[in-house]
Amino acid sequence: MKKYVPAFIFLLLLSATGCKTSEKQEKETSQSTVPATIQKQTVHFNAADGLPVTADYYPAKEADAPLIILFHQARFSRGEYLEIAPKLNAMGYRCLAIDQRSGKEANGIENETHKEALKRDLPTKYPDAIPDLEAAIAYAQNELKAKNPIIWGSSYSAALTFYLGSKHAGKLKAILAFSPGEYFEIGAKSLASFAQDITCPVFITSAKDERDNWQAIYEAVPSEKHFFLPETAGKHGSKALWAKHEGHEAYWEAVEAFLNGLK
Repeated sequence: MKKYVPAFIFLLLLSATGCKTSEKQEKETSQSTVPATIQKQTVHFNAADGLPVTADYYPAKEADAPLIILFHQARFSRGEYLEIAPKLNAMGYRCLAIDQRSGKEANGIENETHKEALKRDLPTKYPDAIPDLEAAIAYAQNELKAKNPIIWGSSYSAALTFYLGSKHAGKLKAILAFSPGEYFEIGAKSLASFAQDITCPVFITSAKDERDNWQAIYEAVPSEKHFFLPETAGKHGSKALWAKHEGHEAYWEAVEAFLNGLK
């Protein structure tokens, strides 16, 4: 299999397993190789229910550069992207990495949104984070002047990007989903059913053995779509891009090829 596979080549028809992310996947170390110097600023905005959302904004050289909104995986925080966002900056993208109410810590950065949700006795299951993701899109569009942002999800938040892609059809530049799956339903509907309404280009990747998790979602996407599976075992979620993990270079090559195709 090639490292970066156009959608028209991918004709395998596999059924969705509906499996959940494993405890092993979600409990892996939350420490990456963090750059010595990072240009970022912490910002805050409110979700629709009034919960303060904390995020890190990584500006690019060009003030009006395209913007990528980065959503983290379970038990993590915006710290998941301390190593990733600067590399995206170098590729010419601004980044907004947020803390979702469902999470905890990554790279020594505590999830402030999660802490605040606990103080307010708000639920913190995966779908409960939807207002936080929605608030990030609104902040990107209204405050950061990103008319058509790119959204990027990891594990459970990767699954949520398909719901967002359906709701914001025509208003997103692209979706990148790292290890999505049918981990839950939203309003008694599958994630694949939301994927049917997506209009922007989509990129999906995962660990090598996770394809069955997202196959049905991928097939449901009617717009331009691409996927990448590593030759190595790979990793679950966006941490597959961390330099300490074997095969991260191939993941980056696929991501860059997809992003370059958007320009």
